[in-house]
Amino acid sequence: MQIAVLSGKGGAGKTLLAVNLANLIEGSTFLDCDVEEPNGIYYFSEYFIKEKVYSKIPVVDEKKCVNCNMCIDFCRYNALIDFIGKVKVLPSLCHSCGGCQLVCPHEAIKEKDELIGWINQTIINDHQIFGGELKIGKETGVSIIEKILQKTSDEEDSVIDCPPGNGCSVMESISGADFCLLVSEPTIFGLENLKMVYDLIKIYNKKSGIVINKAIKNNELIEAYALENNIPILGYIPFEKELALLNSKLNIVSEGKYRPYFDHILEKIRKEVLK
Repeated sequence: MQIAVLSGKGGAGKTLLAVNLANLIEGSTFLDCDVEEPNGIYYFSEYFIKEKVYSKIPVVDEKKCVNCNMCIDFCRYNALIDFIGKVKVLPSLCHSCGGCQLVCPHEAIKEKDELIGWINQTIINDHQIFGGELKIGKETGVSIIEKILQKTSDEEDSVIDCPPGNGCSVMESISGADFCLLVSEPTIFGLENLKMVYDLIKIYNKKSGIVINKAIKNNELIEAYALENNIPILGYIPFEKELALLNSKLNIVSEGKYRPYFDHILEKIRKEVLK
């Protein structure tokens, strides 16, 4: 079972949920795909083996290039441009698909490896921990996320801490998930961001449920939306100072007094997956 934990914004509590659910699932793998803010792995350890991640960037051989512009016409990301009669590469826009090299009729394009980040990995008790880390200055971590997801298999239990929002990196993170857990705060802002990420889940036709984090007495905004869209609410995490302090110190709170909240959510997820 692969659980992807999402939220429409940063700070909603998805890392809190992802870390503590992974802790409760015996022998599970924790995959931190939030490569721009890779803090989930530090709940488990501060010592990791680093694996370098490279992407392929095209290089144009100007001696072979005849400026036919077939590569420019092919690239949907506009990573190749005609600059004063010469083909130039914009690495920040390149998605490393390799298409430009394939369509070039004169073999004028080769590819070079460019470091884009790392995968931090370790084993804690019976859990495998993997976390992507995007190199400062790089625009996208999709290639890192692809490699992180290859660290687990469909037969293994895993929990994915997804990036916030609904962009390309989130799409890649949920591609193989059996269940998407949507984390929201009970505010107008939280609701609008929940709508955004739920629209993405519908496109992928994924099973999903909502957890209301920082829950208060009146959670009607999220509850009404869940009822209207037939989305199950799987649980509530209370808005308490003690919990916030424990979490801020990178404590795994599912090992203490707050464990029943996470046990309940995990049980609900398993039932939803089997439906």
